[in-house]
Amino acid sequence: MDASKLNEFRKFIDQCKSNPSILSDPSLFFFRGYLESLGAQLPPSAYNHGDSKSKVMEESDEAMADTEGAKAKFEEEEEDEIIESDVELEGETVEPDNDPPQKMGDPSVEVTDESREASQAAKAKAMDALSEGKLEEAVEHLTEAISLNPTSAIMYGTRASVYIKMKKPNAAIRDAKAALEINPDSAKGYKSRGIAQAMLGLWEEAAKDLHLASKLDYDEEISSVLKKVEPNAHRLGEHRRKYERLRKEREGRKIERERQRRRAEAQAAYEKAKKQEQSSTSINIYFL
Repeated sequence: MDASKLNEFRKFIDQCKSNPSILSDPSLFFFRGYLESLGAQLPPSAYNHGDSKSKVMEESDEAMADTEGAKAKFEEEEEDEIIESDVELEGETVEPDNDPPQKMGDPSVEVTDESREASQAAKAKAMDALSEGKLEEAVEHLTEAISLNPTSAIMYGTRASVYIKMKKPNAAIRDAKAALEINPDSAKGYKSRGIAQAMLGLWEEAAKDLHLASKLDYDEEISSVLKKVEPNAHRLGEHRRKYERLRKEREGRKIERERQRRRAEAQAAYEKAKKQEQSSTSINIYFL
């Protein structure tokens, strides 16, 4: 810097020290802003009457306000949580049975020809009891049959069908699951589980199992139950897909708002830095 300019600047500083009100001159707002940006605390006389901050600081506050405003704007646009509507369903259901789990067979037991014959004899007794409407007795005989031959998916499937008649869907599901673990292609296992699930109002799961049972071994009972189950399963599927789509769209809008908010904040920060740089440059130019 030229020596004469530097001397003038020193004199100017001395004047400001002795009379800070000089800085209240509007033409020196940039210099006040520069001093404040360095952390200087200026006396009230350095401002115009009614002013509490220099123009530079006001611009800084405005930039901050813009940032906060942008943030508030996007916060105001936050959407309410999606509340699902009820689905109108048809068909009767039963209260779930909460009895202790029924006795299951021991898969480690060695099954001989004699035990298989005895198992079939117990099953025959169960069928006789079933024909007479003696459901509890039928279950007892089938439980014996399962104990004698725990590797038979048919025995589990048959007992599951009796539990369905007794309106014990959970017990039926346990037996059906056991049947399917032994034989994954057990039509009786899928059928019993599907019917039991329908009794509990698990319409979509029921439809899936009943369709599998129908493919493996079609019968009129499966078709009859499917006619009652499928409408509800369809409504629930449509309902679920609808709200999955709405939630996905909502999440997409949320991500877009966040992107715009960050963009607005970055732009406000850039404008603020730009103004501060221009203020600093103006001071340097003034004293060169």
